[in-house]
Amino acid sequence: MSKARALAVAAVLGLSGLTLGACATATPYQPNVRGQSVSGGYTDQRITADRFRVSFSGNSLTSRDTVERYLLYRAAELTLSQGYDGFVLADRQTSADRRTYYDPGPGRFGYGYWRPSWRYFGPRYGWRVWDPWYNDRFWADEMDMRTVTRFEASAEIVMYRGASPGGPEHSFNAREVVANLGPGIVRPEPR
Repeated sequence: MSKARALAVAAVLGLSGLTLGACATATPYQPNVRGQSVSGGYTDQRITADRFRVSFSGNSLTSRDTVERYLLYRAAELTLSQGYDGFVLADRQTSADRRTYYDPGPGRFGYGYWRPSWRYFGPRYGWRVWDPWYNDRFWADEMDMRTVTRFEASAEIVMYRGASPGGPEHSFNAREVVANLGPGIVRPEPR
């Protein structure tokens, strides 16, 4: 192998590794915009002067706990940036999007292109059965099945100044939330 070809192969392998490395990362605390190296992040929308809808979407490597913590952190960060002291959760929910993928083993056909067996009628032999694996009853032993879950948390928050207007179970002091959750927040690496 020539030296130039070896360098080209090394460059392609290096870029492939970087691409795969970006795919194998949980969603960091970031705005949710197109074109990021890692999908997901937070969004917020003003409803009234003191009310916002905040959400955080994670990718398949982001746990439910992380998605919910990042949502609370974003709510607190947004509250402070608007000049308020705290917020009350008026509405909150977490949803899970689960999808199951099937990966056939080596030499197998994909799910969309086969069925376990077919029957057909031939004028010479009558009804016949064709099995793609020659009556292999355990064809699924070589199949890989995985379920991928992506979590999204959303909340409607009402911001306040001074003392909390609601009960302590739904009320959050924004400075305390930022101080307590801040050390566990993972931000995207600079490019």
